[in-house]
Amino acid sequence: MKARRKLRIRPLLPALFGGVVPLLAGLLLATPSARAASLTEVTDFGNNPGNLRMYEYVPTSAGANPPVLVAVHYCTGTGPGFYSGTEFASLADRYGFIVVYPDANVSGQCFDVSSPQALRHNGGSDPTSIASMVNHVVQRHGADADRVYVAGASSGAMMTNVLLGDYPDVFKAGAAFMGVPFGCFATTDGSGWNSACANGRISKTPRQWGDLVRAAYPGYSGSRPRMQLWHGTTDTTLNYNNFGEEIKQWTDVLGVSRTPVLTDSPQPGWTRTRYGADSTQAPVEAISISGVGHSLPTSGMTARVISFFGLHQATPPPTTPPPTNGACRVTNTVSAWNNGLTDNITLTNTGSSTLNGWTLAFTLRSGQAIVSGWNATFAPTSGAVTAKNVSYNGTLAPGESTSIGFQATHTGDTGTPTDFELNGSACQVG
Repeated sequence: MKARRKLRIRPLLPALFGGVVPLLAGLLLATPSARAASLTEVTDFGNNPGNLRMYEYVPTSAGANPPVLVAVHYCTGTGPGFYSGTEFASLADRYGFIVVYPDANVSGQCFDVSSPQALRHNGGSDPTSIASMVNHVVQRHGADADRVYVAGASSGAMMTNVLLGDYPDVFKAGAAFMGVPFGCFATTDGSGWNSACANGRISKTPRQWGDLVRAAYPGYSGSRPRMQLWHGTTDTTLNYNNFGEEIKQWTDVLGVSRTPVLTDSPQPGWTRTRYGADSTQAPVEAISISGVGHSLPTSGMTARVISFFGLHQATPPPTTPPPTNGACRVTNTVSAWNNGLTDNITLTNTGSSTLNGWTLAFTLRSGQAIVSGWNATFAPTSGAVTAKNVSYNGTLAPGESTSIGFQATHTGDTGTPTDFELNGSACQVG
């Protein structure tokens, strides 16, 4: 078999700060503590026809029967690199799910999404190896086989499409950053590269795309996994045309109309469409990012993946005070300048019981990074953030409010945070 050609993408590295920012007098900023858990390689996980390596992250917050997320790297990447360069592990700390990081372990570090073996249920090659990883985690850690998800970037996004087609009985939902439809990259000459697909020159009807998925597991009649799709409009590595072809495929597979039930812009430059239902866990959700190339995900996007999967509804970590009542309301006041902003947040307990200790979780806009905060401790500094009460404002009686806030840098988006949750329950905003 010919060597797999590399997909060249910018490494997914977290933003680095060029120096230490001193805290303002009286302001509090928590330094994120080192995770008690660590990434571990698993060397004997079962049937492994793809000769992949397996890494797992089991957070200390994982309770009995935890969900599982498979996070699949891009070409030239590695499992450990995807662990350190994305936010999945920090989100696992918050919500208590296990993360599995497959490693392609071949020259070029691309996954097989092209061979006939890769495009059928239990056909062999890389998808079968990844299914073995999931089975191992379910058996070893008592994980919830009914809550298994997959997300990937580039080659990993293509594998996400393939896994949802090959193993609809294993995966409940997927999220593909910069991928192509199931079967689009198929080749018959032993090559792992399909130029026509990569360049966006393959177009099929929705039924034709859907039939490719259905043919991967003949006779399967169970439910099909939901799909979330992400793509930049200026992607020249895996052409943006593939985004529309993926929408055709998965709306057909899930039996929903290709006419969106929602079209909005949750952030500047984003166009989000939902198909089949206007809900966070819609059958198909697609997010187009204007003017962005082959460089996803960026900060904060993975938190939206977790919401799409429903993993944000997992049991909060044991260190989080148990909610006596999660009802809450949040209001924001943002003041912005050149490359900085402050956000004053008022948190109100709208429930009927007193809160004795609280944790407010939210997601920062892409490009924002907290440098200092007040009346709460904030960690981490970007993406999915958790604000915890301090000693003097931990008790909130019904109807009582407290004010917290932070100062942050930004790269142009000065919007307010999203996805507010108090002790694990969603808050009303405004």
